[in-house]
Amino acid sequence: MEIIQSEFAQASFETFEMVLISMIAAAIFGTILGLVLHLASNPIFYKNKVVNGIAGTIINVIRSLPFIILIIVLQPLARLVVGTSIGPIAASVSLAIAAIAFYARLVEGAFSEVDKGVIEAAVATGAGMPLIIRKVLFVEATPALVRALTVTFVSVIGYSAMAGAVGGGGIGNLAIMYGYNRYETGVLIITVVALVVIVQVGQWIGDKIALKLTRK
Repeated sequence: MEIIQSEFAQASFETFEMVLISMIAAAIFGTILGLVLHLASNPIFYKNKVVNGIAGTIINVIRSLPFIILIIVLQPLARLVVGTSIGPIAASVSLAIAAIAFYARLVEGAFSEVDKGVIEAAVATGAGMPLIIRKVLFVEATPALVRALTVTFVSVIGYSAMAGAVGGGGIGNLAIMYGYNRYETGVLIITVVALVVIVQVGQWIGDKIALKLTRK
């Protein structure tokens, strides 16, 4: 039992490590990419069909691949970046790329929901595009961006569990190694409960923050 507890603690840390790296990458690069997609498709800003088409195609290709396939395809990249293709850090490379693509589309949607009248009013006052982006676009879209980040977090938890199937470590690996291969139902139940609790807590926190930021 002590061995299982030790393994669970290690697996939980590995999952935390993968999710943290991926969410930071998604929050930074996913936001930038989503912003580029929105600006390149909006005539009010810098409409550019070439940029929008290239970025959109790359994102669509990544999102169209099941994560279990994506992590296998990106193993050479993980080996190049971190020096190995197994373990939580290596899995974080594929996980981060998947999270960035997933969040970027949600960010684009969040910006698209901003009232065009508000943006046009800002343009009419003579405000420059950088100011409009910072003070209007981001401010108005903040609640939606938080909800999008919450959805991404939930998806990343699921992806991190799948990473265990190909040597990524984490709670998913523990479930497969003990719960599936060794038929230890108790371990499988514990891992499932742990994942459910993590998702529910993350969803609750995200919803609370989004609600607080939503303007009445």
